Parts: sequence; C-alpha cells; structure tokens
Amino acid sequence: MAYYKDIREYIEVLEERGKLVRIKREINKDTELMPLVRWQFRGLPDKDRKAFLFENVVDVKGKKYDNKVLVACHAGSRDIYALAMATEPSRDALAKKWQRAQVNRIEPVVVDSGPCQEEVHVGATLLEHGGLGEFAIPISTPGFDNAPYFSAGNWISRDPETGVRNVGNHRTMVKSPTRTGVDAPMPQHIRMHWAKYKRLGIPMPVAVAIGPTPNVGLVAVTKVPYGVDELAVAGGIAGEPVQLVKCKTVDLEVPATAEIVVEGEIATDYLEREGPFGEFTGYMGLRGPNLCVNVKCITHRKQPIWNAYISQFPPSESSLMTQMGKEATDYHLLKYDLGIDSVVDVGYHLESGGRILCVIALKNATTPQVWQALYGICAASTRYAKVLIAVDDDIDPRDMDSVMWALCYRMQPHRDIHIAKGKTASLDPSAVPPEDKQTALEDPRTTSLLIDATRKWDYPPTSLPRKEFMEKARQIWEEEGLPELNPKMPWYGASLGYWPDEIAEEAELALRGEHYITGEKLAQNRIRV
Repeated sequence: MAYYKDIREYIEVLEERGKLVRIKREINKDTELMPLVRWQFRGLPDKDRKAFLFENVVDVKGKKYDNKVLVACHAGSRDIYALAMATEPSRDALAKKWQRAQVNRIEPVVVDSGPCQEEVHVGATLLEHGGLGEFAIPISTPGFDNAPYFSAGNWISRDPETGVRNVGNHRTMVKSPTRTGVDAPMPQHIRMHWAKYKRLGIPMPVAVAIGPTPNVGLVAVTKVPYGVDELAVAGGIAGEPVQLVKCKTVDLEVPATAEIVVEGEIATDYLEREGPFGEFTGYMGLRGPNLCVNVKCITHRKQPIWNAYISQFPPSESSLMTQMGKEATDYHLLKYDLGIDSVVDVGYHLESGGRILCVIALKNATTPQVWQALYGICAASTRYAKVLIAVDDDIDPRDMDSVMWALCYRMQPHRDIHIAKGKTASLDPSAVPPEDKQTALEDPRTTSLLIDATRKWDYPPTSLPRKEFMEKARQIWEEEGLPELNPKMPWYGASLGYWPDEIAEEAELALRGEHYITGEKLAQNRIRV
C-alpha cells in the first residue's frame, strides 16, 4: 500500500476511520479554536480523541481567513498516531515500523515542481498578500501566549560544513508579517547549524514546511542522531522517498506537497526576545533571547490548510508524538548502537511530556549493563530524561503502578541511585526561579536521577495465581460478560529464582486437595521452645 500522497488524502482517511471532527461554524482562532481541542485531552480517554478540521476561521478583529486549520492529526490518539505511521496501533507494530524506518532509511528525491508552490509571494507581492498574516495561525494558550505561534512547523536547515540536512520542530513566534522568533537553544541541531553560520559571518538560510505528509512531522519531533537526515527516516516510514522541490529564494529543498512553505534567513549577528509560550511541561515557557527569522518568500497551495499541534499541558498531541518517537529511537540506541542485548523495551510517560520520565526494561541484565543503559540515555538526552529507571522485563515500563512496585521492593537508595550532572533544563521550572532563565541553560546543578530497580539476586515468586489459573479465570470472566479487562503487568505469578523444591511440592499438594499431608508433616517437625 502506497503512503499518503499529501495531507489532504490523509484527512480523507481520518474521516473514513471516524477519527476526524469537522467544525463548520465560525471559530475564533485566537480565543476559541485551541480551547475547543484542549477539552478532549482534559475530558476524554485516548480512544475517543480525534483530529479537528476548522473550516470557518476568524480572528479577534473579525478577519475571515481563506484557509482551514487542522489540529491533532498526527497524534490526537494512539489510533491517529498509528494512521500517521500507516500501521496498526499495537505497541509491537508501531515499534517495528519505527525500527524499520531507522534501519532502512530512504533518501528523498528532488522533483521539478510541486503543489506547495502553486502560489509564490516574494518581493512586493509578499506584503500585498499579508505575509504571515495571510494564514489563520491560532493562539495556543489564550490568555498567556503573547502572539500566535507555529506549533507544527517543520524547520529545514543544512550544516554548512557537511551539507547534511536537518528537520526539526520548534515553536515559532509571529512578530510581524515578515519576521518570527524561533526557540532553539543548544543542543538543538538547528542551533548547532546556526553556530557554524555565525562563525562564517553570514546569515543562515532556513525554510519551514507547514502541512507536509504526516511522516515528516513525526520525524521532526523525534531526536534522531545529529548528521542523520530526518527526511530519509520519513522515507523509511512511508516506504518511498519524500519528494522535494527547490526553494525559490534560499538554497534548500522542501516537501513538494506541503501546504505552506516559509523561506527566510536567520540573523547570526543578533538575537531577539522570544516567548512566553505554553510548553509541554504543563507550565508556561518563559521569554528569553532567541533566534530571529527574516521572511523572504512564502509559497503555498491554493486555499491551504494550516496545520498545528496541540501541546502545552500533558497529555497532549505533542507529548504522545514525543513519547512514541523517543521510545523507538532510544530503544534503537541502546539495543543496536550501544549493543546492550538485554534491553527489551523503553517507556516514556505522557505526564512528563513524553520525555522527562524514562523507564528501561531489561531481561537477565548484569549490573554493568543496567548502568550502561541508564547512562546511555542520560548522555544522549542532555536537555531531557530527568528521571531514568531500570526495571526487569516482568515490569511494564509504561505502567507506574508496576514501576512503583519495583521501586519499593527491588531498589535500595544507598546502593541503587546515582545523580548525573551536566544537564540543561531551560523549560524545567524546578531548575531555577523563573526570572533567572539564563542560569537554567548554563547551571551544572541541573541533574538526572538514575535508579537501578532490577532484582540483584533470586526472589521468591510473585504473589499472584500461576498463569494457567489466571487464564482460566479470564475465560470465565469473558463468558460471564463482565467488563473488558486491561491487564497490568505482572498479571500472573511466576518463579523468580528462589523457590525450594519442598515448598513447590507442598503447593502442588494443595492443588490436589491434599494439604492435610503437609499439615501432618509440619506436626511431626515441631520445634520445642
């Protein structure tokens, strides 16, 4: 099956699968649009959440827009995320699809033309059409954000030394019809490119694609290693190359079927204040000096669709996208790049924005392997991964009930906890007071907590009925028409190494109704006191 040719075909699939809500009534992009989508993340379970397409958009001044706004089409729910990946929503299917995409990357191809350049606004025509004001860019956190922001912009830049392209998602403050800010502190890859252009003493060419096929958006928010072209990974997801066209005013290529493309240059001789903006932490990301983009050209499809992610308070679309991508890429890092064969799963947690709390499951791991895995992710995620926990494979790394059980009974604080320094935490409000954001970027006191919550020796069995008895009981449960079960690990008892033969034999006697034999034996072996 071929991947979606553009986001419009993908919208049709979402609607066919019952995963799209069309809002035809007039909606104010500045005060109503994002709050409406927000409600499903505060009041509905994952399975009931959908993408939203707003067809009649105005702003607070009454301006009507000739473009629609699409929100939560990448990861409004796990089912939607699976559709964006063009696979089934099971954890195994998603993990395998990500694994194949990373291993079997498909390089993009450049074509002569594409729908993203049906209209071209450059020079005098740029302002005649309103520049960025042509588009219904929503305010994400009404009452706190100080401007509309791009939230699903796929920023494309190129390393001036190697020529390797990078695609990343960065919040983008609209400051004028032809100027934006971009939040990109170190060690974001686009900022690393910027530093090289700064040393060259020239502005940095950039382009941002709005509304390409969803595979591009998925890789843009996923931290693949520096020097790997995210568009090649996007090709791996699709099973075919991403088609690109050359930009009109900068030496870059952009997805040919994107809805909108903004071309420009980032100044390298000054920074400009950007922010605040509602962030994935659940708190407002504060203001600070940041990159500044001067727009040179805008191209777009006729009656384009503006695509936005809903982020801010977790859970959200962005936290689910981040969670799924980081689980896949960090598993690949540990299993294949670092060669830790005992790693079986990596789980990030939505309540942490999908990136701060990480749990690694390992099978029969040695103590050195456990710490290699913990420090491996810690080193690879210098801005995030604040709490890292290693557990055994009988623990579900995504279920905090299961993880907390491991923390309580498989870990000793004096022996199994390390504190790793050298982290940056520009968005973490616990790092420093809000008025001292610059210190949060530089202060070595920001740290990560690493915990080995694996068993260090043989344990008695888990105190649950053996697997065959639980399976028989579940069969009866379902025959009785009782509510659908969602089993939590561990859901059956199993040997964990320490279980003397004598005790095992006594348990078997009990299953045959012969426990009096055990009682008689105990009577014969009384201890005089």
